[in-house]
Amino acid sequence: MSDTLTTIVHTVHDLRQHAPLVQCITNQVVPQITANALLAAGASPAMVDTPEEAADFAAIASGLLVNTGSPTAAQYSAMREAVRGATAARTPWVLDPVACGGPAARTEFSRDIVAHRPAAVRANASEVIALADSAQGRGGRGVDSTDEVDAALQAAQSLTERTGSVVAVSGPQDLVVSVGRVSWLASGDPMMQRVIGTGCSLGALTAAYLGAARTGSENVTDHDAVLTAHAHVGAAGTLAAKDLVGNRRGPGSFAVAWLDALATVAEDPSVIAELVSVTETVTETDEETAG
Repeated sequence: MSDTLTTIVHTVHDLRQHAPLVQCITNQVVPQITANALLAAGASPAMVDTPEEAADFAAIASGLLVNTGSPTAAQYSAMREAVRGATAARTPWVLDPVACGGPAARTEFSRDIVAHRPAAVRANASEVIALADSAQGRGGRGVDSTDEVDAALQAAQSLTERTGSVVAVSGPQDLVVSVGRVSWLASGDPMMQRVIGTGCSLGALTAAYLGAARTGSENVTDHDAVLTAHAHVGAAGTLAAKDLVGNRRGPGSFAVAWLDALATVAEDPSVIAELVSVTETVTETDEETAG
């Protein structure tokens, strides 16, 4: 097992030990799915999205998710307040700029809020390109990307250099970028695109892993925490697809199997080594290793 995979396995184990509290301001169609995914992984969800409470709660949470999937005026206010509280308390927060580059209001909001330096940005390729470059980024098709993951590499590197954030780009292979490091993760199953909530839950789990890494005794970097969240979610997708046989291959059955698989991976993180592969690039030396 490579050093990267060993770190991922240990980080999944640590999440259950620390049980981070994750505040989620998220898409209106996914709160229950997201909360269940956090619980399955061993974290604790808090769907606190009122402006009056958002800042105070962010200050006591282990991690914060800001997801622009279906924002209301009140949610925009709550997101700003939560980021203010998280920044003051040094709570790691994750920006999921859903459909950035599409509707003008959310695009402007995402480009403004990313200047507050989230610990991580989690998005698809079109969203990352739009977030990084207002001149080139036009967004995808609704919440779906119209760009390939590798087309977002330069934009992701630009974002991480500007903000210090780890930038994760989701796709057939996930890309995780931080200053001096690029990771490619092969995992998951196409069925994950046919049910709601897998991507939004990934944002919440990214916040959970960042929170656990910041409070734990292990020396886990933000990059490792973000990569682990993606490996956990992707491994669960692969495992869920393998468990479905015969007529039980529809999206409804997969959604249930995926939630169960999140718990299975959390209980036995060693299975990740059989379900994902990671390729690392250290950009300063252009040295590549595979795991």
